[in-house]
Amino acid sequence: MQIGKIPESVLKRSVFKKLTVKRPEVLVHPGVGEDCGILSTNENEAVVLSTDPITGTVKEIGNLAFHITANDIASSGAELVGMLLTIILPPDSSEQDLRQIMDPISQRAAENNVEIIGGHTEVSAAVNQPLVSVVGVGKIQKDQIIKTGGLQPGDDLVLTKWAGIEGTSIIAYEKESELMERFSSEFVQRAKDFSNLLSVVPDGRIAMEVGVHAMHDVTEGGVYGALWEMAAASGVGLQVDLKKIPIHQETIEICEVFDLNPYMLISSGCMLIGTSQGTRLVEELKKAGIHSAVIGYATNDNDRVITSGDEKRFLEPPKVDELYKALQ
Repeated sequence: MQIGKIPESVLKRSVFKKLTVKRPEVLVHPGVGEDCGILSTNENEAVVLSTDPITGTVKEIGNLAFHITANDIASSGAELVGMLLTIILPPDSSEQDLRQIMDPISQRAAENNVEIIGGHTEVSAAVNQPLVSVVGVGKIQKDQIIKTGGLQPGDDLVLTKWAGIEGTSIIAYEKESELMERFSSEFVQRAKDFSNLLSVVPDGRIAMEVGVHAMHDVTEGGVYGALWEMAAASGVGLQVDLKKIPIHQETIEICEVFDLNPYMLISSGCMLIGTSQGTRLVEELKKAGIHSAVIGYATNDNDRVITSGDEKRFLEPPKVDELYKALQ
């Protein structure tokens, strides 16, 4: 199999079909596009759980590890309470390497009142670069739970920030010397600084205040992947205008260098939101300094369509993220 997410068909056939136990305490079970599992704890409250590794890069790995997990919890509408970390280092690692991973995690945790409640750290010959895997633990009132699969026909589709910002930043860090041969240092630095935009926790909080039916943080597979996953999880169709998807010029130009589709590039920092109040949500996000746009709407059929002027294409299940093409 190729590097990256397991294809949806394989995931359904070789993973989901093996999950035969369904306990009544579990409110949200594994499914395509669902970022979190949710467990009932009492009559009113539930615990929200997510897990994610960082495997595509070693640059900014601590920062990425925190934000990706926090974003998963935020996409369910929950408050992040704590994290468990697994850090596996290759044999040639130093204590300084460990500190460089932990420092940004510690800083982000302090900023967000999140406790690191446990984990595991080791050096192993099984890895050739640092590997960080995070379990996020959140809490939410049961009547406020939001799922990826909650999108309803007629809902507006709102995308926050800009497509491909995470992937652009990773490529700018990993391929800096190559990019400096083509672009100015200011251009490359702007692309690297997209790593400061990776949190969707404020996006999710504002969306919950306005009212939403579905939320999904945009990770591997990019915007196209997130659109497919939300539609598939919800059993609806989509009509999306490509020209309305926000994107930075730095992302476009860096993707052209490596022949990548920016709309299929890993995009933590973007949140895809299904809501009946798209215009109002965009206005409220703008008040908080968060860029967003209504990019389309959900339909009551199974057609998932992207239009660009007179051109039309149908979405397909997510494939290997474009990031890996650039880094291989």
